[in-house]
Amino acid sequence: MNSRSDDPKGSKPEPSIASPDQRMPLRSVDPNHPALLDDATLLGQCDLRFQRRGGPGGQHRNKTSSGVFLHHEPTDITAEATERRSQADNRSVALSRLRFRLAMELRGASIWDAQPTGMAKELRATYRGHPLKFRDSHPYRPAVMSLLIDDLHAAGGQPSAVSKEWSVSTTSIVNLLKSHPPAITLINSIRAYHGRPPLR
Repeated sequence: MNSRSDDPKGSKPEPSIASPDQRMPLRSVDPNHPALLDDATLLGQCDLRFQRRGGPGGQHRNKTSSGVFLHHEPTDITAEATERRSQADNRSVALSRLRFRLAMELRGASIWDAQPTGMAKELRATYRGHPLKFRDSHPYRPAVMSLLIDDLHAAGGQPSAVSKEWSVSTTSIVNLLKSHPPAITLINSIRAYHGRPPLR
């Protein structure tokens, strides 16, 4: 479908917000997005397994059952980490990977759909006007990315519409998306659905 208006003068059209029935069909969650949950609550929703894994790395690789597998039971989404020798380190890595998978695969309410509450409200307030530069291991990186993608989904993949709500530049949004390849791929799929060219 194409929700973009054509401007004969060649100027950019005003960003538009798609109604829920106009948006690219994606799996949604309501009311609380699991990527925004604290570690203990999210782990409590998971089936946690430890497993010894072989492979390269020499004689010291995973001599104990240090590999960690997380299965988020409410959504059937999984993540794993087996590359560290420490079970605790692997659990931390697996949990971070799970958060990113949840952030990419599940859509929550956008800023135009509902008044934010709880952690969504707190994160939006904290990072409004923030340059959105996160180190890879930052604990809130997947959660903030999830909220941005929720808004971009509603806006048909238009960073210009979302930037106004977050008081950040479109460049900040695009750079954050590009820092996690599945995110920019998802947004470009949304843009294609609405007849828009990919972000570069």
